[in-house]
Amino acid sequence: MSRNSRRKDKKIKLQGRLWNMILLVSLPLVIVIIVLASVGIVYAFRYNAILNNVTTASEFNQNFKDDVDLKMYYFVIDSQYSEGLPLKEVQSAKEIAEKLYHTTTQKNSKRAISSVLNLCGNLEEKMQQIAETKEYDSRVDQLEKNIYIITDLIQRFMYTYLYYEAAYLNSLQSGMVTNMIVLMVITIVFSLVLLYFLLASSKKLSRKIVDPIDMICERLEAIGKGSLAVCEPIQADVEEIQILSNGIENMVERLIKLIEKNTEQEKQRRRTEFALMQAQINPHFLYNTLDTLVWLIESGEISEAVKIVASLSNYFRFSLSRGKNVITVEEEEQHIRSYLEIQQMRYQDLMEYEIDIPEEVKKYILPKLTLQPVVENALYHGIKNTRRKGTIRLTGRVENERIILEVTDDGCGMTGERLEEVRASLTDNKREGFGLRTVHQRIQILFGPEYGLAIESKPDEGTRVIVTIPMKTSDKEMSL
Repeated sequence: MSRNSRRKDKKIKLQGRLWNMILLVSLPLVIVIIVLASVGIVYAFRYNAILNNVTTASEFNQNFKDDVDLKMYYFVIDSQYSEGLPLKEVQSAKEIAEKLYHTTTQKNSKRAISSVLNLCGNLEEKMQQIAETKEYDSRVDQLEKNIYIITDLIQRFMYTYLYYEAAYLNSLQSGMVTNMIVLMVITIVFSLVLLYFLLASSKKLSRKIVDPIDMICERLEAIGKGSLAVCEPIQADVEEIQILSNGIENMVERLIKLIEKNTEQEKQRRRTEFALMQAQINPHFLYNTLDTLVWLIESGEISEAVKIVASLSNYFRFSLSRGKNVITVEEEEQHIRSYLEIQQMRYQDLMEYEIDIPEEVKKYILPKLTLQPVVENALYHGIKNTRRKGTIRLTGRVENERIILEVTDDGCGMTGERLEEVRASLTDNKREGFGLRTVHQRIQILFGPEYGLAIESKPDEGTRVIVTIPMKTSDKEMSL
């Protein structure tokens, strides 16, 4: 048998032991609970039955003897108050006695209620005898010797029945309390014994669980301190702990791969930024500017040539920015102004430009070469594609504690389908839209995903590119 098979069998046995511990505690407790519940239910039914008997017996007319004796007396003397034989009262007492007879279990109580039933029947017979007797003296004699005596006995036996039932009710209550106390004591003692065995068994079992968990905690502390070397998983008898240990080591392995991947992506990002900066010093832009400069000199436009040279010098100086990756809005504005001055001299019949950035905005920072690709797109894809003169506007403002820079042109604009393609190019890795995508990603890397570029455009109306950056004035805690 292999090692894995043996460990699997051991885990199954461990699980069975855990179930045995649970059954060891739960089954006896369930049995005790069932016994307690059964005893309580039995006592409750018996108590309720006796209480119902007492309640039913209390419905018996307490003045039964006086009422029956008086009505019989009026009947015997043939008084004007006579209502006939009081059979109704006797029948009511008889019905109560019959109901109690069927629900009574105690011997003394049953004997007493049985006597009430017999006496009620005897009383009805004696009443009929008086009704059949014509002689007054005989009727009076029967009233005194029969009726008065029987009604007295009926009332006494009913009181006797109540006495026995009340005494039994009190005895049952006392016995119930005593038995419940005994059962509770037994339950407590039994529970303590079970608790002892449970603690003894769980102590042995817990060591097989706690020790591997302690080792896993130590492993996690080491990982938290930077120890990312892949180790052998901790061997445990509990399957869940084994899965946890295996998962931690797999997580460490994936984390190492992810760190390596992120490192490579960071290198790629650096290479992309370098390519972007190299792309900004466009040889074609330089060649075209030099051609324009030669043409101006040959035409005798020395002052215009001087302006181009000054603007070109400023353009390259701000492009380099002493090696800085983050510059102020003011420095970016000067760079764009130099670029537009050169382009306006080349395309003076096609392009005008306006720059309106408030002073309070110029102190905030942004990645270098953020606006130049946007302005270049506005010129070459917006203004030059029209047959009329166009204007490029660069504006800035503070809105909702953010800096908003807008580059707007009134060129040819874009269709809705083309606009969606350009917007999608900001996040995909296609070659199309490299300049705008790089600007967008650099802003998000530096400031967060809530910042970057937004594009609006309508055909034959122009395009607006909105650059959103935070109001930050220092790059000490940032790396691009």
